[in-house]
Amino acid sequence: MAELHARVDAAVLAALHDQADASGAPVDHLVERALAEFLGVEHPTLYQVSTAGALVEGVYQGAVSVGVVREHGDFGLGTFEDLDGEMVVLDGHVFRVGSDGGVGEVHDDARTPFAVVTRFGDPPAVTVDARGGFADLAAAIDRLRRSANVFVAVRVDGHFDAVHVRAACRTAPGVPLAVATEQQSEFELGPVSGTMVGFWSPPYASGVEVAGYHLHFLTDDRRAGGHVLDCRAAELAVRLQEESDVHLALPHTTAFRGADLTHDPTADLDRAEHGA
Repeated sequence: MAELHARVDAAVLAALHDQADASGAPVDHLVERALAEFLGVEHPTLYQVSTAGALVEGVYQGAVSVGVVREHGDFGLGTFEDLDGEMVVLDGHVFRVGSDGGVGEVHDDARTPFAVVTRFGDPPAVTVDARGGFADLAAAIDRLRRSANVFVAVRVDGHFDAVHVRAACRTAPGVPLAVATEQQSEFELGPVSGTMVGFWSPPYASGVEVAGYHLHFLTDDRRAGGHVLDCRAAELAVRLQEESDVHLALPHTTAFRGADLTHDPTADLDRAEHGA
């Protein structure tokens, strides 16, 4: 990343720091967003709050507001403060799937400890078969991906025979993710129409992102959804968007700064995210 050094009025600088404190967004991200909007330049493609490794260690303190997340993307996923449910960002709206299975749209002042979003364009759809389960869907998307080293936003639309999802329960800070998800609520949905929202991340990103596929689901009627564990469907429309520009916003929180993030979280992430 290039660096910019500039002289600014003290009142402007004070307002900038006030906004950073209020929103939780780093100062450099606020400056970059303001300049990009003024100059008519697209914002960086992939925006992520915190790291998957921090989530594994139980860093569930809200880092930024949902409003900040929406400023950076209209498509993505994450969770909420205290691990209170699954986040689905679809068509610019942010939804929370609670541990009771209920779905509601979230206000901008809600906070998140972890989220990944992008601005999803209109890539062409490819029809794939996932009658054998999630492994079939993953294999079909693998054949469509052009690189093993580039992040990919994944959107899957269609009518599903079945979708197996989970929703995390509110958890006390510091409880490891693998332990917290042992108490997760799981639901069998279907037949149902809906959309899977998420990302494929390269193996080298493990610890920062969830390596491999990380998908959340939302029904077309916005009444059910969650973190995808499995699915079955005959015909699904898959759209992929490569994400070669990644911005990571590290939390300005005591919990994150004091967390021990030195160990490899891969096994714990696999256990928590994929039910392994």
